[in-house]
Amino acid sequence: MYQTLIDAATLAAHVDDPRWVVIDCRHDLMDPASGRDAFAAGHIPGAQFASIDDDLSGPKTGQGATFRGRHPLPERAALVETLRRFGIDDDSQVVAYDAHGGMFAARLWWLLRWLGHEAVAVLDGGLPAWQAQGLALPTQATPRAQGTLTDRPALTRTVSSGDVLANLSTQAFTVVDARANDRFRGENETIDPVGGHIPGARNRFFKDNLQADGSFKPAAQLKADFAPLFASPSQAVMQCGSGVTACHNLLALEVAGLPGAALYPGSWSEWCADPARPVSTGA
Repeated sequence: MYQTLIDAATLAAHVDDPRWVVIDCRHDLMDPASGRDAFAAGHIPGAQFASIDDDLSGPKTGQGATFRGRHPLPERAALVETLRRFGIDDDSQVVAYDAHGGMFAARLWWLLRWLGHEAVAVLDGGLPAWQAQGLALPTQATPRAQGTLTDRPALTRTVSSGDVLANLSTQAFTVVDARANDRFRGENETIDPVGGHIPGARNRFFKDNLQADGSFKPAAQLKADFAPLFASPSQAVMQCGSGVTACHNLLALEVAGLPGAALYPGSWSEWCADPARPVSTGA
């Protein structure tokens, strides 16, 4: 069972195993159609395509037209049906990949753990690692039979905007923001019309989890990198712009042997939508 990362050679040895399900999570926040287009141009054999916007996120507005962020969590039942459509069973080994160091694949990794599915891993190095081995990239889609995945007790934790707001007084946990430094400081209005960060948050850009080739840093290095940010992962909450790349930090923590941190799914896009919530800028 692979639960965090898997290398390209190991995946290649199992692509014909009917118990293995490979999911292509390629995406571009500025060009939502690019992931599906890239999949059609070539993908890992047998892979299914999952859209970050359509398959791995829920409606942006909740009851009373409350804005829930750019990529809110889907309803659990709806997510189960989506993942069954990809052919996932309770005993499936799922492998998620993208071409961006895992920044989108980690979202599917986290969502499956949210549904209680342990056997899910991210392809370390993503599609470039697959291509580096000269492995095939067919263009034809390969439909799978409907899966039988069930909703089981979550292996993850979440917090709400109310929890984060209350934490400004209690300081019960540390918020760690996975966005780039300029966005954290409030200096990138193109992506964040309301710039800045949640007061008291620490910054850990998700790309700092990676080596130059796009693979994850060794576990010991990741553990050392995260050590200054919080006393214990059980007292840490990961967030980002919309709850996607925060999952990359959560995956890195698992690789480092530091499980137990929570996700704030609404993240910055939900937080800053309410002008009553405080905002900090700068380093």
